[in-house]
Amino acid sequence: MKEGIHPNYNPVVFQDITTGDMFITRSTMNTKQTIDVDGKTYGLVRLEVSSSSHPFYTGQQTLVDTEGRIEKFRNRYKR
Repeated sequence: MKEGIHPNYNPVVFQDITTGDMFITRSTMNTKQTIDVDGKTYGLVRLEVSSSSHPFYTGQQTLVDTEGRIEKFRNRYKR
C-alpha cells in the first residue's frame, strides 16, 4: 500500500438523537464533541435518524392511499 494516501480511522460514537441509542465504530469524521463510554473518551456524532428510529426498520411505516391520487391524476390528464 502507498504511504500517506489512506485516511486515519478513529473510533467514534454515533448517537441517535430521537432514541438515544449509541454505537461505536471507526470513522474519518472529525468531531468537536466527546463522550465517555465505558471509561474511554470518544468523538461524538449526533444523528437525527438511524436504524433504531427510522420507520422502515422499526415497523412503524405507514402506507399512503395512492388509489385516490392515481385516479385524480388520470382524470386530470385524460384526453
